Formats: sequence, structure tokens, C-alpha cells
Amino acid sequence: MIPLTPAPNLTDQVYARLLEAIIDRTLLPGQRVTQNELADRLGVSRQPVSHALHLLHRQGLLAESGRRGFEVTQLDPERIRQLYEVRGAIDGLAARIAAKRVKTDTAGRAQLEAALRAGRTIDRTTPLARLVALDVDFHGAIYRLAGNPVIEETIAPQWPHMRRSMAAVLAELDYRQSAWSEHEAIASHILSGNAKAAATAAEAHAQDAGQMTEERLRAMSEAA
Repeated sequence: MIPLTPAPNLTDQVYARLLEAIIDRTLLPGQRVTQNELADRLGVSRQPVSHALHLLHRQGLLAESGRRGFEVTQLDPERIRQLYEVRGAIDGLAARIAAKRVKTDTAGRAQLEAALRAGRTIDRTTPLARLVALDVDFHGAIYRLAGNPVIEETIAPQWPHMRRSMAAVLAELDYRQSAWSEHEAIASHILSGNAKAAATAAEAHAQDAGQMTEERLRAMSEAA
């Protein structure tokens, strides 16, 4: 990991760097980390590292491991499926509201169209981190088009866990084309103002992704 430049929001920078390392598996599940080691690797003092570690611990991404140490938590397949079940309901709600607002919210519509265009650029050489980021951007555009900030605020704390599971599964199983075909269908319903179809497609997309992710994570765990 590249050393960080000291700044007033250093804890936020350390947190973001560690979060990305957990998501992209630079820090593997079960790997033990300590304040001193991470401070040395990032080129910062122990205080911002300590704060960042405790934030990640509260999110369930790290577990305590020995004296002043933590380890990266394992992905729980059942927990991930449960998160996707809840996200399915939220995504369906967001898509339904977005379809009703799409004709009046020109900025939100443009943002969704831009996210869709970005997704169309992917191919088999697209880096894993970009695939995950584009997926999050697409769904975020729908949440914002819905115009209800509580939707995004509710799902935001769970994105690190879902991003982590997406990265793990995509590294083993390439479903990028099928995922973006489903994104195209969801966006088409929203952009045409078909609220019922948009909600159905968005909820089904999340539920199917949750089931597939759970199955793949279990298979990976059994093979390890």
C-alpha cells in the first residue's frame, strides 16, 4: 500500500485505504493486522490507524485478535444473502420512485444514463475494482433519482460488505455481462417511466445476486 500524505482528515484517509485493501483482498480474510505494522506501511502515526481500525471493527469488517491486534473477518454467506434480501426491497422501492420522477428530474436522469453508458464500456480486461465501482455507481444513481436521501443513507453502511462479496465472487466467477444486461433492463423501465416493471426488475436483480453470491461463497469456503 502506498504511504499517505499527512492531512487534517488523516483518519478518513487511513480508513478508506484499509477499507479498499479489505475489499480488493490485499488484506485477506483471517489476516491479522496491527497498529504498528499498518502505521509503518502507510507512513503515518499510530493514532489515525487506531481510529480507523476501530471504525472498521464497528462495521464488522475486523475482529479483535490478540493484544492490540485485529484480523479481517471472514465473509458469512448467509449474512450476505440476508443483506441482499433487504437491499432487494430497498432497490425495488428506489426504482419505483425513480421511474415516477424520471420525467421531472433531468439531472437525476442524466446521472443514471451516464452510469449506464459507463457500464457499457466494460470488457473482459476491465479491472475488478472498476467493475465493483461501476456497479455501485449504477445503483447509487437510481437511489439519487428516487429523490429520497433516506434510501441511500439506509443502504450506505452495508455497501462495504456487499462490495467485498462482489469482489470475491467476481474474482472467481465472471458474471459481468449478465449483471449489466439486468442493469440495462432496470434502467430501461425507469427511463420509460414504468414504475411497476422497474421495481420488479430491481428487486429480482438483487435477490438473484444475493442467492448466487451466497452459493459461490459457500463453494469457495468448501474448496479452501
